[in-house]
Amino acid sequence: MRVKICGITNLEDALVAINAGADALGFVFYSESPRYIAPENAKTIIEKLPPFVEKVALFVNETPETIHSVCLETGCTLAQIHFDVTDEFFPQLRFPSLRVVRAQKKEDLFAYSDEYRLIDAFCETYGGSGKQINLEWFEGVDCSKIILAGGLDPENVEILKPYGFYGVDVSSGVEAFKGKKDPLRVTTFIQKAKA
Repeated sequence: MRVKICGITNLEDALVAINAGADALGFVFYSESPRYIAPENAKTIIEKLPPFVEKVALFVNETPETIHSVCLETGCTLAQIHFDVTDEFFPQLRFPSLRVVRAQKKEDLFAYSDEYRLIDAFCETYGGSGKQINLEWFEGVDCSKIILAGGLDPENVEILKPYGFYGVDVSSGVEAFKGKKDPLRVTTFIQKAKA
């Protein structure tokens, strides 16, 4: 499984994740999040990263123009759209993007099943809530284009193996406190996800 460590706010956490084998890092450009990072600070971190690491910019309630501009300014390589948009929204981005499905019921898993998408547990706030989705919903479902998020941590990531998810996305489950990662939890999570 591919692994994204989300909510990166400092270079130390970014390098710990990369050295442990993370495929992607997530930067939260949503000002109400405790893991928010200003674009100029994200740019400073991204400029110091090694090649071949996906840099994912997470957005909530922003225009295509703002998303495009922030991604170019920071050096991010993928925009994660963490809010409900129309299908017309994505062509307007003019940037590689990942749709997020905030699932409230099993049927939600089948939305956009022809494309790679991130599926997160629905909650009123956006991201990093630690709320886990009902894994029973995924039984018998083709998960090869699904990146799973929500309530994941080093203690439960191994149970996902049989489902065949394309990847996993973790934030609060590997933190020492909001906005700061715990190096041991990050490393353990990645090792177990990739074992």
